[in-house]
Amino acid sequence: MKIPREKIMIDHNDVVMLLIDHQSGLFNLVEDMFISDLRNHVIALAKVATMLKIPVITTASVPEGPNGPVIPEIRKFAPHARYVPRQGQINAWDVPEFVMAVEETKRKTIVMTGTLTSVCLAFPAICAVESGYRVYAVVDASGNWSQMATDLTIARLVQAGVIPIDTFAVIGELQKTWNRPDALDYANLFGEHIIPNYRLLMESHNEAHEANHPNLQESQRSTRRF
Repeated sequence: MKIPREKIMIDHNDVVMLLIDHQSGLFNLVEDMFISDLRNHVIALAKVATMLKIPVITTASVPEGPNGPVIPEIRKFAPHARYVPRQGQINAWDVPEFVMAVEETKRKTIVMTGTLTSVCLAFPAICAVESGYRVYAVVDASGNWSQMATDLTIARLVQAGVIPIDTFAVIGELQKTWNRPDALDYANLFGEHIIPNYRLLMESHNEAHEANHPNLQESQRSTRRF
C-alpha cells in the first residue's frame, strides 16, 4: 500500500517546533560542534518558523541558576514563541503545562532541538514518540558534551522511533520548492546561518545569469542607479 507523501515528508501545516534548553550556561558545555554553528542553526530554525507561521514552544532548565537564560535570538527571531517554565524537571515532557502547550497546537509532527542532546533533546523526544507524535530531532541544532555522547544518543533515538535530521534538511523540506515568492529569503537563510559557501553559489549563479542575459544586466545596473 502506497503511503501518501504528506505522511512521509514534513508538512509545515502540521509542525510544531520545540526549542528546548538553549541556554547560555549550557552552551558552555558543548564540545561536539562550534558554539557559533549551534547558535546559527537555532537562529535559522527560529527564522523559518516565523516565515512559515509554525508554532514554537520553548522552555529552560533552572534558568535562574548556572544553566543561564535562554539565548535572546530565539525571542528576537521567533517573537511568537511560547515559553513554558519548569519547576526543576529535567525532562520537559514531565511538565504537564509543556505537553498541554504542544497538544493545544493540534499538530502531530514535532521538530525538536535541545541542549544537551543526550538529555534535554533525547528524553522529551522519546516520550513524545511514545505519546503518538512523529518526532524529528535536529541534531546539529542540539549541542552535546562529547561526540561520543551524540553518537550514542542518535542510536538510542533511532531505536525509539525518533527521526534524526539536520537543520539544512529540515528547512529544505519545509521550503519544498524554489518556485515561490520568498525563495531568496531561504537562500539568504542558508548562506547566513547554515552553509556560508552557499553565498558563493548564489554569487556565481547571479554572475553567470547576468552574463547570459546582457539586457537584464543593463536593466539591473540602471535600477541600481536610482
